[in-house]
Amino acid sequence: METIIDGVNYGPLGQLIGKWVGKRGLDIAPDADGEKDRTEFIDELTFTPSGPAENAEEQQLVSLRYHHVVRKEENGLIFHDQIGHWLYEAATGSVMHSLTIPRGVCLLAGGTLSIDENKTLVQVNATAGSDTFGIVQSPFMKEKAETRSFEMTMTIEGDYLNYRESTKLFIYGRDFDHIDKSELKRVTYDQD
Repeated sequence: METIIDGVNYGPLGQLIGKWVGKRGLDIAPDADGEKDRTEFIDELTFTPSGPAENAEEQQLVSLRYHHVVRKEENGLIFHDQIGHWLYEAATGSVMHSLTIPRGVCLLAGGTLSIDENKTLVQVNATAGSDTFGIVQSPFMKEKAETRSFEMTMTIEGDYLNYRESTKLFIYGRDFDHIDKSELKRVTYDQD
């Protein structure tokens, strides 16, 4: 699978380029009373080519920059804003996902990408304390809402993208599995 832009082959990441809109998202988060707070959301996810990268004259990567904005369906207010990169190494078939959220949390997740006919499956994860695919968080977040692990599964099929994220948190004195999932449709194919 090839997507060549300005002489750069983005490989299977090229399927993501453009703007995607979802109207069927669900966020399952903890509340202070120990209950599950369910919030339906709409989201926009924009992927832009950011070029090739070479590491130590050996590793050849391509990357997409992305911006993910999530709004509450009931009132349109933003409750999640995330930026980062998706990286792909053709030689190993590995994929990496870096993300930053403006709550003092950053992570680098790694995993695999597989293609079956017209469907691409991407699975990545990160664990707090890992020296490679890990999580960094501010002192406040570590004390009050510690992120212990992150897993994401994303399926791309033509102009449709589904994702499910599971973030293991220690919050309000207990463990909690924070889930986000959505189905999006590509609305534009912009390369920059």
